[in-house]
Amino acid sequence: MPWLTSEIADVVVQGLRRRAEEDDVEQAVYGLDAEDELGLHPLIQAALRTCGWGVWPEQRYPSDWAKPKHSEGQRCDVVLTHDDLPLRDPLIRGTLFDAIEAEEPEHAYWLEIKTVAQYEISGPFARYSAELLWTVTQDVKKLWSDPVIRHAGLLLVLFAESHEITDHDLGVWHQRCLGRGYPVAVPEVAGFDITDRIGNAWCAVALFGLRT
Repeated sequence: MPWLTSEIADVVVQGLRRRAEEDDVEQAVYGLDAEDELGLHPLIQAALRTCGWGVWPEQRYPSDWAKPKHSEGQRCDVVLTHDDLPLRDPLIRGTLFDAIEAEEPEHAYWLEIKTVAQYEISGPFARYSAELLWTVTQDVKKLWSDPVIRHAGLLLVLFAESHEITDHDLGVWHQRCLGRGYPVAVPEVAGFDITDRIGNAWCAVALFGLRT
């Protein structure tokens, strides 16, 4: 069964929009855009689980499986599997402890998640451009360079003053990746209005699939 980036992006948007609406009903002092990246991960994971996928956070990259300790090596934010299957553990593959039904890593979808906000609680985010144009691209490089991964994408959640700003900045980011030779596909982008509490009034969700 193929992975559809449009479906993954839509599910995340629906989950984040529901949370934003709940914040409005509760008249919360701060909204989604005040959360740090790790604060949004549980919301995104919960949204992805509504599709019946297996959602496995913090999985080691296949290129690091040979390292003797599970604590060693780079980790991917989330790995998705079909039909809520576990991700096959390469260290016990073929042994009595291996799961009979499990998703092979090359069939799973490896997803890195990044969030960047134009405004923080304290004011304009001084490193907004640097975070978007430099730090975020490092995750693309990790996904692209792993020889086992076949299905992968970068989910970028961007908070800004307006729809026009996110459209512009996502376009610049995409061009920067292409200029560096990264095989980043045209993204699936969706968004919604959020209550302006600290300067951000729009949430954009963009899923950039990688051509492997």
